[in-house]
Amino acid sequence: MTLARLAARHGVATSYSPSAGLTVDVPDTTVIAVLAALGVDASTPAAQRRALADADAADAGRLLPPTLVRRGARPVPGLSDELTVIGTPVDELPLGVHELTVRHRDGRTARATLVVAPDAVPQPPGRTHGFLVQLYSLLSTHSWGMGDLGDLAELASWSGRTLGSGFVQVNPLHAAVPGAPSDPSPYRPSSRRFPDPVHLRVEAVPEYAHVAERAALDELIGRAANLRQRVLGKGELIDRDAVWELKREALELVHRVPLGPGRRAAYCDFLAEQGRALEDHATWCALAERHGPHWRRWPEELRDPRSAATARARRELIDRVDFHSWLAWLTDTQLAAAQRAAREAGMPVGLVHDLAVGVHPEGADAWAQQDAFAPGMSVGAPPDAFNAHGQDWGLPPWRPDVLAASGYAPFRGLLQGLLRTAGALRIDHVMGLFRLWWVPEGHPPTDGTYVHYDAEAMLAVLALEAHRAGAVVIGEDLGTVEPGVREALAERGVLGTSVLWFERDWAGTGRPLAPEDWRSGCVATATTHDLPSTAARLTGEHVQLRHRLGLLVNPLAQEQGAARAEVAEWLAHLQRLGLLPDAPGDEEAEVRAVYRFLLRTPARMVGVWLPDAVGDRRPQNLPGTWDQYPNWRLPVAGPDAQPLTLEAITASPRLHGLMRVFPGAGGAGVAGAGGGAEPGAGCGAASAARGGAGRAGPRTAPPGARLS
Repeated sequence: MTLARLAARHGVATSYSPSAGLTVDVPDTTVIAVLAALGVDASTPAAQRRALADADAADAGRLLPPTLVRRGARPVPGLSDELTVIGTPVDELPLGVHELTVRHRDGRTARATLVVAPDAVPQPPGRTHGFLVQLYSLLSTHSWGMGDLGDLAELASWSGRTLGSGFVQVNPLHAAVPGAPSDPSPYRPSSRRFPDPVHLRVEAVPEYAHVAERAALDELIGRAANLRQRVLGKGELIDRDAVWELKREALELVHRVPLGPGRRAAYCDFLAEQGRALEDHATWCALAERHGPHWRRWPEELRDPRSAATARARRELIDRVDFHSWLAWLTDTQLAAAQRAAREAGMPVGLVHDLAVGVHPEGADAWAQQDAFAPGMSVGAPPDAFNAHGQDWGLPPWRPDVLAASGYAPFRGLLQGLLRTAGALRIDHVMGLFRLWWVPEGHPPTDGTYVHYDAEAMLAVLALEAHRAGAVVIGEDLGTVEPGVREALAERGVLGTSVLWFERDWAGTGRPLAPEDWRSGCVATATTHDLPSTAARLTGEHVQLRHRLGLLVNPLAQEQGAARAEVAEWLAHLQRLGLLPDAPGDEEAEVRAVYRFLLRTPARMVGVWLPDAVGDRRPQNLPGTWDQYPNWRLPVAGPDAQPLTLEAITASPRLHGLMRVFPGAGGAGVAGAGGGAEPGAGCGAASAARGGAGRAGPRTAPPGARLS
């Protein structure tokens, strides 16, 4: 009983409910290990009693929690009538983060961080649609073997002007852990605070034109063209390591060119704005070049970012620290340029960045912010109907107590960095703002437990930073969601994620949910990077793929039968709604019908998976595989699996046929008829379809669709 009370005081669950009516007890060993990671000794009954007594004593003497929240005009929880605020009254404080000082009537004083936040995050200005794409997979004829920020700017500018698109959502662009081979997953980065320079368009760096070593640069350009051709013309996989090797060599040459006065001033401003965070990141990168990317294997004195030895090493490696700081600046400027291109093309939102749920335990953030991460713990997911063994994602979690004590400074800094160049932010596994499944090191995921965070404070910080940036927020809320979480997010204006195949009347008939019954506060999509493409699902090819890889739980015939039944049920639903006017059995017509259905829903944003638009059959990531499938290494391709360049994608008849479904894209919306800019059409046709370059054309609601 003492252990349970102690765990409750620290937000550690001693049981959980994987489904209605079922409760699973957490092993005591797990609870004790998690408490230890939070700095609480619960190793013996006596230690538990001492820790509980200490917690009681601390609470009795505490006037204020470390962080308080004022949301909108609401009163501040935790400010009792016995406390008097010293200085500006709370209700007169502007939005922002403040230091609050109070005096108790007995004379004691206390300080706390006060977050004054708006009621909700900004909303998209009207209903809009846009593409979802994994940037590395989007290669143009200028790419160096993988998609880059120049390609992103081109896609945004083209789709905004020609198709009336309102946004482009990309995968996390966080800095990866270096090494060969590096982890290709964008969801296990070295740092979430800084983007990866592998996404740079080298030729777009202004100093590129002034490189003296032209022969060396030309040789690298030739090797890059060969690398691009191997992916696009010979069917080889995207090789991130090879791309970075070439870009790094080229950027080393560019770095030798002195910055002009204006550029130098801009760079210095960036260094000042980013401060210690960038210094730490660049120092880690420089040390990783010398000692390898696993900082726990470095000389002991360098494992502490604040040690005297680390300070000496930083001075010794100042040229490399500057190089990596410069790379961060270049990447930030090209991201900003891509967002400008999107907004100049008339996009009301523009770039939608993706925030991964955590970082690699050996990466830059885990080194620089060691105190904020729980030692010996990893984030994952409990067992459920889809994975009886649970999941361990190998990502160390933030300590909720350290976050609160710091006024949520790590979270604030993270959001500020991401929102610098974004019109919206997608938060992967947004439920992590409320609780996360912690797995002790050396234990299976089944031995984990939930640890709760102060969601009120996390959401207040999110609302504040989104408001400052004028950015929309999207939460990936698929899977197991604690009761009340979706409601709390919706109340604060955070859009959810709704995937067509999962939207059913689960509380009733179990049949596909009628479009008018969908929530409006969401991004409606047909698929995601972790799911089969729409064409693969319609044809059943996703079942065959999993069969070839030995991933099926049931016999092949049974799985195929279930998949055919699901597709048939949805197609019949689309037919009844009048959304499948073309000949049955026409795959392209069925894909168009799926997106017509999404437009029938009240969803504020509708996302088009770019591979869907060209008939790609292959998933970008196949959960449950490691080296059995080329996760995160496939270029966008057509139905025949032949890679397509960005130029070919924008000229694709199949893509234009699908996009005529959308209002503002030159078509008649749900009716699916009408013209639009055909492949290869000139500027006049494109401008007519858009209503003029750089501004949104007239929007009319198609039958059954709601535009706000």
